[in-house]
Amino acid sequence: MHLRATLFDMDGLLVDSEILWHEAELEIFGSLGVDLDEATDRSTKGLYVDEVVAYWNARFPWSGPSESEVSAMLLDRVGELVVSKGRMLPGALRALELTAQHGPVALASSTPLALIERILAHFGLREHFVSLHSAQFEPYGKPHPGVFLSAAAALEVEPTECLVLEDSAAGVLAAKAGRMTVVAVPTPADRALAAFAIADVVLGSLEELEESWLDENFVARRA
Repeated sequence: MHLRATLFDMDGLLVDSEILWHEAELEIFGSLGVDLDEATDRSTKGLYVDEVVAYWNARFPWSGPSESEVSAMLLDRVGELVVSKGRMLPGALRALELTAQHGPVALASSTPLALIERILAHFGLREHFVSLHSAQFEPYGKPHPGVFLSAAAALEVEPTECLVLEDSAAGVLAAKAGRMTVVAVPTPADRALAAFAIADVVLGSLEELEESWLDENFVARRA
């Protein structure tokens, strides 16, 4: 491999916001009459918020707020939860620092940009990224590779020269569709999902990311 840049997902990889998204979804969808048992069983991890809202409205149609209003409610609630009780995940800061030694680093997330910026500001992480990219501005969200391809273009590197770090099955599929190298960090519950079999490396946490592996697979190390 001849890697030159790194693209990070955010929710569930750098910060524990994935579980907070789920908490907000249970709270808000539950108030609209969505079957919470089914909501618990079906993972929409990695999808853009509008796609999640449309998914549940199609299965449990509600009256009252529009899909766009429900999306806004979810975003506001997730932001509140992250600020009140969110935390960075183990190894996140170290992974950002290690990959930055090998080339530019960008963020490519399904989360809308305003919430990305709010979360990064809360944890003091904005300075680690050359650029931020949201599926909000793409025709399709993950598992379509659009957000990753846009991030690669912004860094002026070829998709095949990008390392992607992801925790979701949809994100792994998106990165591989973009012909990128993938280090996956699934939760124990997700690890058996078929999508993770196509990742180049599967880790238990970002703490397991090896500096020697980065040295071997990147074209150069920054001075």
